[in-house]
Amino acid sequence: MPLTFDLVVEQLRRRLATGTLPGAVAHEPLRATPVGELRPVFEHKSPPKPGSVLILLYPDKGEIKFPLTKRPEYLGAHSGQVSLPGGKAEPGETAIETALREGEEEIGIRGSDIEVIGTLSNFFVVPSNFLVTPVVGIQHSKPLFTPDPIEVVRVLEGTLSGLLREDAVTVREITAARVYRLNAPHFLIEDEVVWGATAMMLNELRMVMQELSGESESL
Repeated sequence: MPLTFDLVVEQLRRRLATGTLPGAVAHEPLRATPVGELRPVFEHKSPPKPGSVLILLYPDKGEIKFPLTKRPEYLGAHSGQVSLPGGKAEPGETAIETALREGEEEIGIRGSDIEVIGTLSNFFVVPSNFLVTPVVGIQHSKPLFTPDPIEVVRVLEGTLSGLLREDAVTVREITAARVYRLNAPHFLIEDEVVWGATAMMLNELRMVMQELSGESESL
Protein backbone atom coordinates (compact mmCIF):
# COMPACT_ATOMS: atom_id res chain seq x y z
CA MET A 1 0.00 0.00 0.00
CA PRO A 2 1.52 3.38 -1.00
CA LEU A 3 2.04 5.79 1.87
CA THR A 4 -0.19 8.76 1.11
CA PHE A 5 0.02 12.03 3.01
CA ASP A 6 -3.19 11.24 4.91
CA LEU A 7 -1.95 7.77 5.88
CA VAL A 8 1.41 9.07 7.09
CA VAL A 9 -0.34 11.77 9.10
CA GLU A 10 -2.71 9.29 10.73
CA GLN A 11 0.14 6.92 11.63
CA LEU A 12 2.19 9.79 13.03
CA ARG A 13 -0.75 11.17 14.99
CA ARG A 14 -1.29 7.80 16.68
CA ARG A 15 2.43 7.39 17.39
CA LEU A 16 2.78 10.81 18.99
CA ALA A 17 -0.26 10.14 21.17
CA THR A 18 1.44 7.14 22.82
CA GLY A 19 3.57 9.42 24.99
CA THR A 20 6.67 7.22 24.55
CA LEU A 21 9.23 8.83 22.26
CA PRO A 22 12.94 8.25 21.53
CA GLY A 23 14.00 11.52 23.20
CA ALA A 24 17.71 11.49 24.05
CA VAL A 25 18.24 8.26 22.10
CA ALA A 26 17.50 10.29 18.97
CA HIS A 27 19.07 13.56 20.13
CA GLU A 28 22.51 12.45 21.27
CA PRO A 29 23.83 10.94 17.99
CA LEU A 30 23.36 14.38 16.38
CA ARG A 31 25.14 16.35 19.11
CA ALA A 32 28.17 18.31 17.90
CA THR A 33 31.46 17.65 19.69
CA PRO A 34 34.34 20.12 20.23
CA VAL A 35 37.57 19.85 18.26
CA GLY A 36 40.74 20.87 20.07
CA GLU A 37 41.12 22.50 23.47
CA LEU A 38 38.97 25.60 22.98
CA ARG A 39 35.49 24.69 24.20
CA PRO A 40 32.40 26.79 24.88
CA VAL A 41 31.33 27.13 28.51
CA PHE A 42 27.71 27.89 29.36
CA GLU A 43 26.73 28.90 32.89
CA HIS A 44 23.07 29.79 33.28
CA LYS A 45 21.94 31.31 36.57
CA SER A 46 18.24 31.29 35.72
CA PRO A 47 15.85 28.45 34.82
CA PRO A 48 15.42 27.60 31.12
CA LYS A 49 13.07 29.85 29.20
CA PRO A 50 10.09 28.07 27.61
CA GLY A 51 9.89 28.06 23.83
CA SER A 52 8.49 26.11 20.90
CA VAL A 53 9.31 25.27 17.31
CA LEU A 54 6.92 24.22 14.57
CA ILE A 55 7.42 21.16 12.38
CA LEU A 56 4.79 21.76 9.70
CA LEU A 57 4.19 18.86 7.32
CA TYR A 58 2.46 19.40 3.98
CA PRO A 59 2.23 17.61 0.62
CA ASP A 60 3.89 19.08 -2.45
CA LYS A 61 4.60 17.40 -5.78
CA GLY A 62 4.47 13.89 -4.35
CA GLU A 63 6.67 14.70 -1.35
CA ILE A 64 5.89 15.43 2.29
CA LYS A 65 7.77 18.60 3.13
CA PHE A 66 8.46 20.90 6.09
CA PRO A 67 9.80 24.47 6.23
CA LEU A 68 13.03 25.65 7.82
CA THR A 69 14.39 29.17 8.14
CA LYS A 70 17.90 30.51 7.65
CA ARG A 71 18.73 33.18 10.17
CA PRO A 72 20.67 36.33 9.30
CA GLU A 73 24.20 36.89 10.54
CA TYR A 74 24.27 38.63 13.92
CA LEU A 75 26.21 38.64 17.19
CA GLY A 76 24.43 35.75 18.84
CA ALA A 77 24.55 32.04 19.59
CA HIS A 78 22.56 31.03 16.52
CA SER A 79 23.86 33.49 13.92
CA GLY A 80 23.39 32.30 10.34
CA GLN A 81 22.03 28.91 11.37
CA VAL A 82 19.13 27.00 9.86
CA SER A 83 16.27 26.50 12.30
CA LEU A 84 12.68 25.40 12.56
CA PRO A 85 10.24 28.32 12.87
CA GLY A 86 9.87 29.11 16.55
CA GLY A 87 10.94 31.15 19.53
CA LYS A 88 10.30 32.22 23.09
CA ALA A 89 6.90 31.76 24.73
CA GLU A 90 5.00 34.88 25.70
CA PRO A 91 3.45 35.02 29.19
CA GLY A 92 0.44 32.73 29.47
CA GLU A 93 1.02 30.94 26.15
CA THR A 94 0.89 27.20 25.71
CA ALA A 95 3.61 25.47 23.69
CA ILE A 96 1.21 25.07 20.78
CA GLU A 97 0.19 28.73 20.84
CA THR A 98 3.83 29.77 20.81
CA ALA A 99 4.69 27.54 17.84
CA LEU A 100 1.72 28.75 15.79
CA ARG A 101 2.35 32.42 16.58
CA GLU A 102 6.04 32.16 15.75
CA GLY A 103 5.27 30.35 12.50
CA GLU A 104 3.00 33.18 11.49
CA GLU A 105 5.43 35.91 12.54
CA GLU A 106 8.51 34.35 10.94
CA ILE A 107 7.23 32.87 7.68
CA GLY A 108 3.62 34.04 7.37
CA ILE A 109 1.83 30.70 7.81
CA ARG A 110 -1.56 31.22 9.44
CA GLY A 111 -2.15 29.28 12.62
CA SER A 112 -5.81 28.88 11.72
CA ASP A 113 -4.79 26.81 8.67
CA ILE A 114 -2.73 24.35 10.73
CA GLU A 115 -3.92 21.22 12.49
CA VAL A 116 -1.67 20.21 15.38
CA ILE A 117 -1.27 16.43 15.64
CA GLY A 118 1.13 16.18 18.58
CA THR A 119 4.52 17.08 20.01
CA LEU A 120 7.97 15.54 20.15
CA SER A 121 10.18 15.40 23.25
CA ASN A 122 11.10 18.65 24.96
CA PHE A 123 14.67 19.69 24.16
CA PHE A 124 17.07 21.82 26.22
CA VAL A 125 19.06 24.20 24.02
CA VAL A 126 22.14 24.77 26.14
CA PRO A 127 23.70 27.88 24.47
CA SER A 128 20.53 29.97 24.69
CA ASN A 129 19.03 28.37 27.85
CA PHE A 130 15.71 27.43 26.22
CA LEU A 131 13.53 24.42 26.91
CA VAL A 132 11.91 23.87 23.53
CA THR A 133 8.79 21.90 22.65
CA PRO A 134 8.70 20.71 19.00
CA VAL A 135 5.07 20.98 17.87
CA VAL A 136 4.04 18.87 14.88
CA GLY A 137 1.34 20.31 12.65
CA ILE A 138 -0.08 19.59 9.22
CA GLN A 139 -1.53 21.52 6.34
CA HIS A 140 -3.16 19.77 3.38
CA SER A 141 -1.59 22.03 0.75
CA LYS A 142 1.66 23.92 0.41
CA PRO A 143 1.58 27.16 2.42
CA LEU A 144 2.36 30.52 0.90
CA PHE A 145 5.49 31.61 2.72
CA THR A 146 6.01 35.30 3.45
CA PRO A 147 9.21 35.43 5.50
CA ASP A 148 9.90 38.26 7.91
CA PRO A 149 12.74 40.23 6.25
CA ILE A 150 14.44 40.94 9.58
CA GLU A 151 14.36 37.45 11.10
CA VAL A 152 14.61 35.22 8.01
CA VAL A 153 17.09 35.28 5.13
CA ARG A 154 15.37 32.44 3.26
CA VAL A 155 12.85 29.63 3.70
CA LEU A 156 14.11 26.11 2.98
CA GLU A 157 11.93 23.07 2.35
CA GLY A 158 13.04 19.75 3.76
CA THR A 159 11.42 16.43 2.85
CA LEU A 160 10.57 13.41 4.96
CA SER A 161 12.03 11.17 2.27
CA GLY A 162 15.30 13.11 2.57
CA LEU A 163 15.37 12.61 6.34
CA LEU A 164 14.77 8.89 5.92
CA ARG A 165 17.64 8.23 3.53
CA GLU A 166 20.31 5.94 4.97
CA ASP A 167 22.96 8.55 4.21
CA ALA A 168 20.90 11.51 5.47
CA VAL A 169 23.28 12.21 8.38
CA THR A 170 26.89 13.12 7.66
CA VAL A 171 29.58 14.83 9.74
CA ARG A 172 31.73 17.83 8.96
CA GLU A 173 33.81 20.30 10.93
CA ILE A 174 32.21 23.69 11.39
CA THR A 175 33.06 26.87 13.28
CA ALA A 176 30.40 28.03 15.72
CA ALA A 177 30.15 31.64 16.94
CA ARG A 178 33.15 32.35 14.67
CA VAL A 179 35.42 30.76 17.30
CA TYR A 180 34.64 27.17 18.29
CA ARG A 181 35.57 24.26 16.05
CA LEU A 182 33.05 21.42 16.21
CA ASN A 183 32.50 18.09 14.52
CA ALA A 184 28.85 18.46 13.62
CA PRO A 185 26.57 15.61 12.56
CA HIS A 186 24.06 17.25 10.25
CA PHE A 187 21.45 17.02 7.54
CA LEU A 188 22.14 18.79 4.25
CA ILE A 189 18.94 20.50 3.09
CA GLU A 190 18.94 22.69 -0.01
CA ASP A 191 22.75 22.86 0.30
CA GLU A 192 22.50 24.26 3.84
CA VAL A 193 24.03 22.48 6.86
CA VAL A 194 21.31 21.76 9.42
CA TRP A 195 23.03 20.94 12.71
CA GLY A 196 22.73 21.43 16.45
CA ALA A 197 19.37 21.57 18.20
CA THR A 198 17.42 21.61 14.95
CA ALA A 199 19.14 18.49 13.65
CA MET A 200 18.69 16.74 16.99
CA MET A 201 14.94 17.44 17.04
CA LEU A 202 14.58 16.43 13.40
CA ASN A 203 16.40 13.19 14.16
CA GLU A 204 13.69 12.30 16.64
CA LEU A 205 11.09 12.80 13.90
CA ARG A 206 13.32 10.69 11.65
CA MET A 207 13.46 7.83 14.18
CA VAL A 208 9.70 7.92 14.70
CA MET A 209 9.11 7.84 10.93
CA GLN A 210 11.57 4.96 10.55
CA GLU A 211 9.53 3.00 13.10
CA LEU A 212 6.34 3.73 11.18
CA SER A 213 7.95 2.82 7.85
CA GLY A 214 9.03 -0.53 9.28
CA GLU A 215 5.51 -1.20 10.56
CA SER A 216 3.99 -0.37 7.17
CA GLU A 217 6.40 -2.66 5.32
CA SER A 218 5.46 -5.58 7.61
CA LEU A 219 1.75 -5.30 6.86
